[in-house]
Amino acid sequence: MFSPNATIADIARHAGVGTATVDRVLNSRPGVNAETMQKVMTAVKALGEPTVVRGRPRQKENFRFAYVMPAGNSDFFDLVERLIAQAAGEFRHQHITEITYRLNTDDPAQFAAELAQISNCDGMVVVAPDLPAIKLAINEKVRAGVHVVTLLSDVAGSMRSAYVGADNRAAGRTAGLLLARMAAPQGRDTLLLLSQATRMSGEIERRIGFSQVLEERFPLLQVSRHLDLPADDAGMRTALGLILRTQIDTTRLAGAYLVGQGTAGVVGALDDFGVSQQSGLVVHGFTALHQRMLINGSVSYVLHQDIHYCVLTAARALRGMCENVRGALKVAQPRVEILTAENLH
Repeated sequence: MFSPNATIADIARHAGVGTATVDRVLNSRPGVNAETMQKVMTAVKALGEPTVVRGRPRQKENFRFAYVMPAGNSDFFDLVERLIAQAAGEFRHQHITEITYRLNTDDPAQFAAELAQISNCDGMVVVAPDLPAIKLAINEKVRAGVHVVTLLSDVAGSMRSAYVGADNRAAGRTAGLLLARMAAPQGRDTLLLLSQATRMSGEIERRIGFSQVLEERFPLLQVSRHLDLPADDAGMRTALGLILRTQIDTTRLAGAYLVGQGTAGVVGALDDFGVSQQSGLVVHGFTALHQRMLINGSVSYVLHQDIHYCVLTAARALRGMCENVRGALKVAQPRVEILTAENLH
């Protein structure tokens, strides 16, 4: 009757007791009388010591998850990619293999086509523009049995299972509050809202939040919106310089909020007009550049979220869905962090 693959359930049936009783005996916990204990040990002797598996059994030896992000020259997404790579040890501990893809977002159709071509994965973590072609590509992946989680910027209306990231509208409102409190309605009362033309819903939500809080709480302040600026630093410096020269009374400038890329260009333009020290500047993402600019005073505040946490939480959510774990989608979202030169450590 000996079997090297005996289970606790086999022993319980042989001894005529419940599996909980067998577990108590094997782990030397109290609450089992001597006669029952003897029955269990006799069954163990007959069937063999079981291999006890702790926790929920894995359905697969290893899960493959694809992290998909925009390509291009972006300090922020370079940072996200590095943090994914640095989490390799934690992924291995969770029996996860990650593969990172950087796809071109300038052409939504191409992005969607390349997303559809990613194969041999159990789940996907996607940072992508909120566009119909990309929603369709996500939906096709889900229909094919691939779990999808969006990261840092949502694609609402798609069949993705969860979003992992900070509340971007709250981040925009935070930026507006910080800059408004630096302004003086009778003097420096003009704020700049700076952004690229974008279909990333996270950036759009930031713009909405910024405008909302100023309209609701600071109606005397003036907001000058410029939402189609270049992403590269040189282009940003030139474009913003033209705006400052022709459209803005720089003596009344209180600050600027940069939603997306081009921080060095914004700082350069403000320096060119001699207003960088009198004007606050709020940006996103704790990159090496932004750290240096916080320290030298070029940037007033950096709004950030725990990206390492987001990367790992997305993977945990995917694994939970792959294993049908109850509550896998109950994700605690990260807070919006306000970084200054004084709290970097």
